[in-house]
Amino acid sequence: MTHYSSEVERMCPLTKGPHHGPAPIPEEGAWIKAYKIEDISGYTHGVGWCAPQQGTCKLSLNVKNGIIEEALVETIGCSGMTHSAAMAGEILPGKTILEALNTDLVCDAINVAMRELFLQIVYGRTQTAFSEDGLPVGAGLEDLGKGLRSMTGTIFSTKAKGVRYLELTEGYILKTALDENNEVIGYQFVRLGKMLEAIRHGVDPKTAYESNIGTYGRFDGAAKYIDPREE
Repeated sequence: MTHYSSEVERMCPLTKGPHHGPAPIPEEGAWIKAYKIEDISGYTHGVGWCAPQQGTCKLSLNVKNGIIEEALVETIGCSGMTHSAAMAGEILPGKTILEALNTDLVCDAINVAMRELFLQIVYGRTQTAFSEDGLPVGAGLEDLGKGLRSMTGTIFSTKAKGVRYLELTEGYILKTALDENNEVIGYQFVRLGKMLEAIRHGVDPKTAYESNIGTYGRFDGAAKYIDPREE
């Protein structure tokens, strides 16, 4: 039973005019008036960080009729968060997005990512807002590409010694190419995902390593080459 203050009790009742419901939001190629959690669908991403701002999480969820059908948890910067992500990966699928919002996902960064992602989903700001029927369950794996490895970029630099490319989308950096002014003009890399896939399927490790080396930029014919981890 609803209780009213004495001031409200003394008021005379007035009739409410408009009954138009919520504004429609775009969901998977349709305009939906969301009244219940089951009315929400979409695939999108959220990014969160922990209280000491030591690590971050990118969380991707595929929601169908209010239920999380697929979760991709990617973390960086904190060793403990990788284990929290393993737990979150088991916790999230099968929950409604409201349940997930109010579930302890073990790590601050993952909880914040869930909060940010929830806002996008319930306001119709998803990646699939205007895609008919959205994306199939399994779309998160396609984001990872060959070898199912997260795309990471690791670059370290100092004023005194300049930049060091350590890992980019193409893979683990082996050598950096420099011109006559010691400026970076290219790099050599190994595709870790494809290399490990080949090794898992029986290719000799040395062959798998050598066949997955590539270069970018003006690598050939550079004035100098350095190992960014040793020099």
